[in-house]
Amino acid sequence: MTPSVDELKRRFGRVIDQKKETIISLTQRVLKTPETGFREEKTARLVAEMFAEWEIPHRTGLALTGVKGILRGREEGPTAAVLGELDALLIPDHPQADPQSGAAHACGHHAQIGMLLGTALGFVGSHVLDHLSGRVIFMAVPAEEYIEIEFRNRLRQEGKIRFLAGKQELIRLGEFDDVDLAMMVHSHVHPQGKMLGVGGTSNGMLAKEIRFIGRAAHAGAAPHKGVNALNAAMIALAAIHAQRETFREKDAIRIHPIITQGGEAVNIVPADVRMETFVRGKSWEAIRLAEEKVDRCLRAGALAVGGKVRITTLAGYSPMLNHPGLEEVFLKNALHLLGEEKAGRGEGHLAGSTDMGDVSQILPAIHPYAGGAAGQSHGNDFRIEDYESAVIAPAKVMGMTIIDLLAGGAVQAKEILSTYRPAMTKAEYLALMEGMFREEEYVG
Repeated sequence: MTPSVDELKRRFGRVIDQKKETIISLTQRVLKTPETGFREEKTARLVAEMFAEWEIPHRTGLALTGVKGILRGREEGPTAAVLGELDALLIPDHPQADPQSGAAHACGHHAQIGMLLGTALGFVGSHVLDHLSGRVIFMAVPAEEYIEIEFRNRLRQEGKIRFLAGKQELIRLGEFDDVDLAMMVHSHVHPQGKMLGVGGTSNGMLAKEIRFIGRAAHAGAAPHKGVNALNAAMIALAAIHAQRETFREKDAIRIHPIITQGGEAVNIVPADVRMETFVRGKSWEAIRLAEEKVDRCLRAGALAVGGKVRITTLAGYSPMLNHPGLEEVFLKNALHLLGEEKAGRGEGHLAGSTDMGDVSQILPAIHPYAGGAAGQSHGNDFRIEDYESAVIAPAKVMGMTIIDLLAGGAVQAKEILSTYRPAMTKAEYLALMEGMFREEEYVG
């Protein structure tokens, strides 16, 4: 006799409960070995070791460090993917930062890996896939945090990657070609006032690597013989600030440059000053308009001092498009597990960015948020305080959602796919991303 969908969910949930301490322990192991994007060797190895122990067929080294495991149902059907991000941030003063690299899990990606492994363990231990149609892919993805741009651009120039973010690379490499629907849950301090929230959109963005070039001279004895590249950068920063009143509220523009190199020595007129910035916005049209103003400001800095500026524009992230039908299935399970006080629909727009937005452009995807964290996201006080909310509950809800999608001949998944029209094809997406790469040198 075929078990009911509710019974399959109960079986899955029981395994998660029985293995709760194991799942939390694995999450905390990831916390203790933070690594930044495209360097996540220890974390990827842990995921691969668990997949091997649980006899999940898998491949490693995808987009340098990604890991992809696959479990099959009783018969053919759609493929649902659960994603988790491997990488950490650079926050050297975080109490759990790596003392050598300064990397720290201040965005909760260790909790995502915990959810990923928890969901995989739930399916392995419950055998509910014996009653489902389709496949489940578990994908540990690298490099979501768009940091260390100079390092990543060097990897690109060396031909090791093409795009600077993990999911983008995996799309390019064809690792999403066999995925029909995708989901992941991100940790958050207050996800729309709920412990598990769905909905909302997020900004897209592009990135810029900037180098102001001046002329070195003795800063005390002969500054008039130099061209101060730091002054050029400071003028450009001031010019960017002067643009802020021109951005429309509805476009959610965010521009936040940093200087990564300000000069070689205090007694030398700075001749090589480097900056990085994002240009974020709610739509590609808004991002393009803001980008034009940023480039104009950068050129103005070089013009003002009579120096040069080299602007390298790099493909960033697409805006997030949560699929309404997939969200409804997830929300129904979240409400069933947690109730209306702890689960619900999110509101509004998040001005941050994620490369899950890139996935959402080409296939049905969702990016809900889970609570259980405290402190400031991306801050030195961020921490997971409640692993039940941050890891265990999201793992259960993702598993329950997949059971709904693939049960009864995968009727719910097929219904979503039958009416889905992507924002762009994979080919169109890749062309858009490739078209963002460009370099300009302006001589003032």
